[in-house]
Amino acid sequence: MVSQQRPPYAGSAPGPALARVIVVVVLAALVDVYLFAVPFRAGGAGRIVGTVAVTVAVFVLQLAWVVPRAARFRGAALLLVQAVVAYVDVLAFGTSVGILGLVAGSALLASYALPAVAALGSAALIAAVRSPDAAGAVDSAITPVLGALVVYGLVRLAHRVADLAAARPALTMAAVSRERLRIADELNTGIGRGLDAITAGSRRALDHPEEIDEVLRVARGSLADARAAAAGFRAMSLAPEAAAARALLAAAGIEAEVRAGHEEPLGSAGALLATVLRESVTEVVRQSTATRCVIETAERDGTVRLRVSNDGPPTAARGEEGLADAAARVEAAGGALTTGLGADGRFAVEATIAATPRPVSLPDRTAYGLSVTLLAVVVTGFCVKALLQLPWGVDLAVAIAGMGLIAGLQLRWAVDDRPRHRYALIAAQALLSLAPILWFGATWIGAMGFLAGTFLVALPIRIGAPLVAATMAGTGAMAAALSLGPARIVNYTVSTLVTGLVVYGLVRLARLVHDLRAAGEELARAATVQERLRAARDLHDLLGHSLAAMLLKCELARRLGEVDPARARAELTEVVAMAERARADLRAASGAGEPEMSLETEIESARSVLTAAGVETRVELGHGPLPGPAATVLSTVLREAVTNVLRHSSARQCVITTTSEDGLVTLTVENDGLDPRARRTPPGSGIGNLTTRLAAIDGTLTARADGTGGFRLHARLRPDAEPS
Repeated sequence: MVSQQRPPYAGSAPGPALARVIVVVVLAALVDVYLFAVPFRAGGAGRIVGTVAVTVAVFVLQLAWVVPRAARFRGAALLLVQAVVAYVDVLAFGTSVGILGLVAGSALLASYALPAVAALGSAALIAAVRSPDAAGAVDSAITPVLGALVVYGLVRLAHRVADLAAARPALTMAAVSRERLRIADELNTGIGRGLDAITAGSRRALDHPEEIDEVLRVARGSLADARAAAAGFRAMSLAPEAAAARALLAAAGIEAEVRAGHEEPLGSAGALLATVLRESVTEVVRQSTATRCVIETAERDGTVRLRVSNDGPPTAARGEEGLADAAARVEAAGGALTTGLGADGRFAVEATIAATPRPVSLPDRTAYGLSVTLLAVVVTGFCVKALLQLPWGVDLAVAIAGMGLIAGLQLRWAVDDRPRHRYALIAAQALLSLAPILWFGATWIGAMGFLAGTFLVALPIRIGAPLVAATMAGTGAMAAALSLGPARIVNYTVSTLVTGLVVYGLVRLARLVHDLRAAGEELARAATVQERLRAARDLHDLLGHSLAAMLLKCELARRLGEVDPARARAELTEVVAMAERARADLRAASGAGEPEMSLETEIESARSVLTAAGVETRVELGHGPLPGPAATVLSTVLREAVTNVLRHSSARQCVITTTSEDGLVTLTVENDGLDPRARRTPPGSGIGNLTTRLAAIDGTLTARADGTGGFRLHARLRPDAEPS
């Protein structure tokens, strides 16, 4: 069982829809302020109905800038209609000039700066005419400015959320493309030149046998480069080592459980932890006393932790040799490795090391900064509106300090949505919102809106919503206790909700932008890791085998040079052909093409290579035609099996068998030549690679020694299975 943390919006993206809902709710709340004021201002039922209808029309026209299906209506004509309706609302029905902020916000969204400035300027002029005092006029003039910023900011952020969600697949593919170019450059620089040199050298050696030594040198170097590159690509992730560990434990009859709690890629940290994992699991298998082994990883505060525990009894032999070397390497990198009994009574090996930088990121980092900046400006504007009601003096300085603290707390929620002392911050916000009312009176009641916003952004909605309702009721009660008129009581009560929703909208959209960006970067990192792992598999399974086979053929040609020149030339001719095929393998490994392999061709190649190595080979084929993916996977399995026969045994006999029964095709490779007394070692990366390849088409792989000197590899798949 592998448990993996699911990134926010990793699958379908609810972000854009949620962003639009937030914007619509906040805009509706803004308009509600003007609607609730209608009964206290308009005279007669007809005038009330007309005012409500026109105000609602301004809101409906505003929705065209939010709803995607209305995008075709956006432009100068829509802006003009909205402006006409809004000015009728203000001039004919006496609605507050604040509603002109919606018009200015629409103009900013349409990139019409001058009309936006004109709308705000006219709002200030009308406010100055209507208001008997300067402070009231300034207050009324600030309201449409804040409204314009809220409209512009919310809608723009909602659009950025949609853009980020829609762009993630393209950005992920761009990350993969960049990684493929990087891989191709790395491989072509080293291995590609080596293949060219092998091809040219083998052709020269057809007529000049003394050139074979140089071909052998280049082939050895290229094989070493391919293995090093595969190991380097694999080192970015613990997944291949975990798969190999699971296979080794299963072969030993030990139940294995993997719990992954880290982010990929791990880079150099992953390479060190892979060594610890390999040595730990090897030791568990060597002791042969455990029945269950748990492999866990976790990542926190820039540190990655690996823990391998088992239920076998601890012995003095544990931790020696390989683990000691791994511990030294981990400590040299600034980490730590410990062994011993854990709190659960299991023997455990635990390694911790700093996570290496993950250089995968998405472009355009401005959206989150825009959201935080807008929040800061809007919160500051609300604070200024409240402070304008106070006279100059000591009280004003105290009020400015208090409002500054409130504004800072609001920004805190946008920067960090899970602070350590959440409830202490909420309590501080409540104190700063309530206590100054005893000193400043009605002037400070507006701060209750910030408290409502804190409840919405800091607490689950099931808790925050009732608290907001209580805050609104408390605001109305305090306004009544201060002997304010009915119109002001309603205004303060509704404004508490509006301010809270504005704060919530800006903070929530800032988080959506941040989360979607983080999810996009995580998807890009995951795609990059998968691309590197794919390159590692292809290098190991395809190119590694080809280079090993060429090396073997060159060795054979050198030995045959004097005793059988014709046979030596034939072997060298085959090396040239192998080098040409290896070029195609290199293109596949670098992502420039998909490998297409024929099982029949690979079987003949395997027979040729094994025979050249002195291994008696018997082939028994019982399969029919195979589709491309199945043939390619089984051909890759066969390549790895032949490589293992040559590298890890002194085989004298090898049997390659294929069968087809009940819709399943099986490939079996059996060989002798193993020392049954040899220490059991972990499977190489090839077994993990093959397990991954087969699993992609719903196949299975088993590979184990029989205890009497033989080894059997068995692959089974359904030919018509679609790759996943």
